[in-house]
Amino acid sequence: MAAQKASAQPAIAATDLWKRYYLGDVTVDALRGVSIDIPAGNFVVLLGPSGSGKTTLLNLAGGLDVPSEGELSVFGQRLTGLNEEQLTTYRRETVGFIFQMFNLVPTLTALENVRLVAQLVGTDHLSRRTLADVGLAEFADHLPSQLSGGEQQRVAIARALVKQPNLLLADEPTGSVDAETGRGILSLLWEETRNRGMTAVIVTHNNALAQMGDLVLRLRSGEIAEVAEGAAIHPREIQL
Repeated sequence: MAAQKASAQPAIAATDLWKRYYLGDVTVDALRGVSIDIPAGNFVVLLGPSGSGKTTLLNLAGGLDVPSEGELSVFGQRLTGLNEEQLTTYRRETVGFIFQMFNLVPTLTALENVRLVAQLVGTDHLSRRTLADVGLAEFADHLPSQLSGGEQQRVAIARALVKQPNLLLADEPTGSVDAETGRGILSLLWEETRNRGMTAVIVTHNNALAQMGDLVLRLRSGEIAEVAEGAAIHPREIQL
């Protein structure tokens, strides 16, 4: 499937973005002057070795952290300088997060985990349908402990999608499951983001998965090492 046509306004616009962490007397530059425009409607694969800055960039785009220097905007909204209350509103209304470790509430059922987020943004009426969209309609009343790793990750995906976010951010979403389950999860993300017209940024360390992106970004030592057009191949067709 071809890449979706980008709008004039980029989904993510970063200019000379730096992120520094201070560990005692040691200063660590996790991002070093990153400048990038990510077109809206693209499925973006973010690659790089451990410590290259992938998760840091994702956290900044998601409003989970703030840059030390530089400018960052998402769909034209300037994130730089927002206070915590404004960032909370931004995270709630704009971004869907998917993490490697699922982060489900263990005492809530699959449906209740999805509804927990949906009720915050007024999309509770979509909760059951979204769970069905990820293939878990019959598991709505199951607790996370009664689900496989792949099923738990699908609940986490439903929880992110039910918000109907403009931006979906996934940090190593297949890192806690086996290869075949991971392929299924990536296929689901690839299809759902396209069907829903969202922009997605997927962090992975697997170079083979670059083929599924419309756009491929490679980070190295906190800097953009490469920006390339991807092949936009369905994950089911990629040889891992």
